[in-house]
Amino acid sequence: MHHIRNLFYSSALFLLVFSISCQINIPTAAQPERSGIIDSATVEKPKLSEIRSTEIRAILKSATEQIKTTNSYTQKYYSIPYPNGDVPKATGACTDVVIRSFRGAGIDLQKEVHEDMRANFSKYPSKWGLRRPDTNIDHRRVPNLQRFFDRKGKSLPLSQNGENYKPGDVVSWDLNGKGLTHIGVVSNIWNKEKKRYLIIHNIGSGTELEDVLFEWKMTGHYRYF
Repeated sequence: MHHIRNLFYSSALFLLVFSISCQINIPTAAQPERSGIIDSATVEKPKLSEIRSTEIRAILKSATEQIKTTNSYTQKYYSIPYPNGDVPKATGACTDVVIRSFRGAGIDLQKEVHEDMRANFSKYPSKWGLRRPDTNIDHRRVPNLQRFFDRKGKSLPLSQNGENYKPGDVVSWDLNGKGLTHIGVVSNIWNKEKKRYLIIHNIGSGTELEDVLFEWKMTGHYRYF
């Protein structure tokens, strides 16, 4: 398990680059830190076999594998194949964690988002000034994933009760209170003291497992299966 690291960041230095909306620059100067280190004695890991849904087990398996394979973060726009296109496995952004996890369960969000955007382009956010869908990047933008999940009826009410967030769920946040978006997957690693599952996400240094469910302002809770 990856323990929570003391990653420092400043909302004033967050860079909203055109390609992906969850991008972060980690400054070298000391800034407010995320939650403290999680002691292994405070967490427990239910067996995947205890989860009835094969799709959720597949999502969790794929998300967990990324902790070992994705060790960096990128803001770069990539030209990728369609469908099932991906950026290099060793890197990616917060959205790529979700995309790769869902592909493990047979859901290609690149294809699903593109097809829905192509048929309903005006229903999606227009903040990037695009006039048509782009299969290279649309699915890698948090607001587009949020809108897709909403449109497919996968949204759940927001709650401050950690027990309402189940393994395989997707959660989105506003990191700085000004619309800097982030997204991650709820793991099957349970914090016994805090009564909530840890999150698998990439916020700047590769895919990690951290107790950050209530670290930022939550903007979305989604359950696909």
